[in-house]
Amino acid sequence: MAEKIKIKVTIANRVYPLNINSANEEEGMRKAAKRINDLVTRFEQDYAVSDKQDVLAMCALQFASALEINAINGDDAVKSATKKLMELNDMLVQKLD
Repeated sequence: MAEKIKIKVTIANRVYPLNINSANEEEGMRKAAKRINDLVTRFEQDYAVSDKQDVLAMCALQFASALEINAINGDDAVKSATKKLMELNDMLVQKLD
């Protein structure tokens, strides 16, 4: 079993120790922490919110809603592609008959 890598990330001026499995996971964690910190800074500037809990809740909502919107759009894209493929299949069947 691989040795865990210990890292620390800072989010909203608080340090969080993490145990991760790989360098790729470390890179992902650090990029995610940077995105969160950038969003925290933006919310604090744009909305004059100083309570870190409120700002972090807004960040969580932003990221979670982006995931849900992508899932909804992905579902719509799959349905649309499936419908088009079925139509093409019907056209091919008609031409081959």
